Amino acid sequence: MRELNAQEAERLVTAYSDLILRLSYTWLKSTQDGEDICQTVLLKLLTEGRTFDSPEHEKAWVVRTAINACKDELRAFRRKAVPLEEIPETPAPEPPRSDVLEAVMELPGKYREAIYLFYYEGYSIDEIAALTGRSGAAVSAHLSRGRKKLRELLGGRTYEPN
Repeated sequence: MRELNAQEAERLVTAYSDLILRLSYTWLKSTQDGEDICQTVLLKLLTEGRTFDSPEHEKAWVVRTAINACKDELRAFRRKAVPLEEIPETPAPEPPRSDVLEAVMELPGKYREAIYLFYYEGYSIDEIAALTGRSGAAVSAHLSRGRKKLRELLGGRTYEPN
């Protein structure tokens, strides 16, 4: 376990918390679960004493670890489900309203993941393939099919920023 350094911790939180939160939200559709994943990934990054070859290697590790944590959370959710009657009624904060974001969130996971990493995080097809353990052809197909489904969900409209 490496010694925790406040400056290093602040750098990691600043550099990766937003990325982890957005990525986790695309997987879990829950702000609170995304915050838990963010805390878990950052703590792991700070305490495991990993060394990275480059900033890109560090970022790729963070993305891969966040995706794996989300998958673990989804598996755990099935085991820890509670009847609705037992859940206290607390309003959750509403995410920003966006037709495009809502359409992306409706996509199957493999399409949602590819579109998020490509468009929101700026990864290339080859980088996404390496991060997700899929072939470049599979990632390219997921992007193509995801775009097609998005067009259908958006009624044939394309996204035009304000």
